[in-house]
Amino acid sequence: MKKRIVIILVTVLLIILAAGIILINKIESDLESLKYFDIQEVDMSLIQDGVYCGSYAAVPVSVEVYVTVKDHLITDIHITRHINGQGTPAEVIIDSVIESQSLQVDLITGATYSSKVILLAIDNALRSKKEQ
Repeated sequence: MKKRIVIILVTVLLIILAAGIILINKIESDLESLKYFDIQEVDMSLIQDGVYCGSYAAVPVSVEVYVTVKDHLITDIHITRHINGQGTPAEVIIDSVIESQSLQVDLITGATYSSKVILLAIDNALRSKKEQ
């Protein structure tokens, strides 16, 4: 009986270990791919007035934003969801985007991945052209 319980416990532990390894590999892969993902400029002359929703996720970071456009300018960016681990400081990047009217801004030191995911969510919103 004890031998059977030990076998079950070892099996469960091995399954948990395998799942953990798979999860860690997924996280590393998603974060590594962010390094090589270029964000292109959006032609704001093509964006009509409105509020646009966009999102982007790269495990473990996930962001959803609403971008307000008026007279072909970004007037507001509201982050509605930001699952970030330790990347909360990256949220100030929206001020740089609004000020420069560009997605070509410096990433926030210490929150590089969250910064990039926020920019990609903004890019997604503007390129979707689906007004909310």
